[in-house]
Amino acid sequence: MTGIGALSRETGCHIETIRYYEKLGLLPEPQRTGGGHRLYTKKHEKRLGFILKARGLGFTLDNTRELLSLSENTERSCAEALELVEANLTTVNEKLAELQRIKDSLLAMAQSCKCCCPGTKAPDCTIVDTLYNKHNE
Repeated sequence: MTGIGALSRETGCHIETIRYYEKLGLLPEPQRTGGGHRLYTKKHEKRLGFILKARGLGFTLDNTRELLSLSENTERSCAEALELVEANLTTVNEKLAELQRIKDSLLAMAQSCKCCCPGTKAPDCTIVDTLYNKHNE
């Protein structure tokens, strides 16, 4: 058994986040010492690793909870996990498309500034103008 500080160091998860996951019920409450200090087992560490990996892959807290439930229920189908992964993949692809639109806009703004306003004062910069113009996105 180990304390919360050691679990934090071992997993790279902030102490506050560990407590938060406990509060949400994603991580089971650990035993406590007579002084009230938390004592975690390897099972806690493994489950926290699962949670962190799921969160790192963009799964919501609810989806992470569902994946944990799937991992503990032999009656449930792998197809349920696949459905969660495919839904998350759709979300990731939407975010990537939005980031690409942002990148394209920033590149256009930079190019416009480089060719149209070298030496111009900031208020007359094409970047400032673009940000004030509601039609440019």
